[in-house]
Amino acid sequence: MPLRWKIAALAAATASLVALAVGVLVHLWTAMDIRDRAEMEATNTVYSAMDVYRRTGTLPGGAELDPADLPRALRHPADGDRRVAYDGRVEGNLGPSVWGTQRVGGPGSPVLAVRINMSPQLYDLRRLDASVAVASLVSLAAALPLAVYGAGLVARRLRRVAGTAARISAGDLDARTGPALGRARGRDEVTDIAATVDLMADSLGRRLRVERQFTADVAHELRTPVGGLLAATDLLPPGETEDLLRARVRDLRALVEDLLEISRLDAGAEAPVRVRVPLAAVVAEAVARTGLDTEVTVTGAPHGPHGSPASAGETGETGETGETGETGETTETVETDPRRLERIVGNLVVNAHRHGRTPVRVTVEGRTVVVRDHGPGFPADLLLDGPRRFRTGAAERGSGHGLGLTIALGQARVLGAELRLDNAPDGGAVATLRLPH
Repeated sequence: MPLRWKIAALAAATASLVALAVGVLVHLWTAMDIRDRAEMEATNTVYSAMDVYRRTGTLPGGAELDPADLPRALRHPADGDRRVAYDGRVEGNLGPSVWGTQRVGGPGSPVLAVRINMSPQLYDLRRLDASVAVASLVSLAAALPLAVYGAGLVARRLRRVAGTAARISAGDLDARTGPALGRARGRDEVTDIAATVDLMADSLGRRLRVERQFTADVAHELRTPVGGLLAATDLLPPGETEDLLRARVRDLRALVEDLLEISRLDAGAEAPVRVRVPLAAVVAEAVARTGLDTEVTVTGAPHGPHGSPASAGETGETGETGETGETGETTETVETDPRRLERIVGNLVVNAHRHGRTPVRVTVEGRTVVVRDHGPGFPADLLLDGPRRFRTGAAERGSGHGLGLTIALGQARVLGAELRLDNAPDGGAVATLRLPH
């Protein structure tokens, strides 16, 4: 249930309880007041009737001697002792009553009694109860929309804070709730939460900028000495030691280049240079550059540049080499940055070979490129939170710096493409790249 309806329901329940409590208190107080007035009237009436009876020997209207329906508790009052008692019996037009009695003489003399009928007052009490109930329902009907509206205002502000927090969690560290959230409605708990979220985003932004700057500075400073090391390896005599050292220096240079590329992607300094290229040919070239045994397949019936349907391509490592492949089929052309596209495909293929198992297949269908291996698949935390730098996930996925998927995702964002990471139902990691139209 949304928060606004919970707040509205709580407000309605509170208003109902208040109305019920007020109605019960009014009813009880009025009923006690009616009974007290009836007892007072019975006492005064007995006093007046006794005075008249003793002076004139006659009974005034409403007074009786030893009435048959007199309650048993009032039949034997002492001489001079006036008593009153409540009688809840209903007889004809007589409802609940209050009796007042006093013996007219000594012991054994008749008892003078008067009966005060409370039916009119109790009828008025029932009308008062009905009026209070109607007024409570009307007030509740008027208060409920106001409660829903007020709760909606609070819920909208909370949703705005939650949306900002979600954007920050997704990586948009420039997202802020804004000062208008507090200025428009004064300072309250929601404003405090919004201000705390903004402060958190400021702090995270500062720390991340420092981290990115540190990474860029380290990579930049390492680039020159690593280049020197690679040049120095050319001076070593040929042999196993020279080959091993050259391979390690090349790995170190690749790591430095990856760090520099990530720092540029983080800083938003990358911009694509778009040209129209045949997608299958670019993918085949990227796969060939990896030097890894990978199967490339072109499927589907995409439309070529002249609008004619393309035929299904053949399967093989080389694939198509242009708008028209070796077998004469027309392939899909896309407007993109071929260098960045090759970088994405190459990283996905290398990642599949390094962390998965063969066979590794690359499928091109329309504007979609799918890279699949048959290894243990992506770890659950990688699918949930995305790739993390210098983390390769589960131990069975092999070793590495954990930068390949991070760079692939960053370059896909630069191209405006969508890169999804999944696991196949029958095992293996599946990376799907969809290029924009």
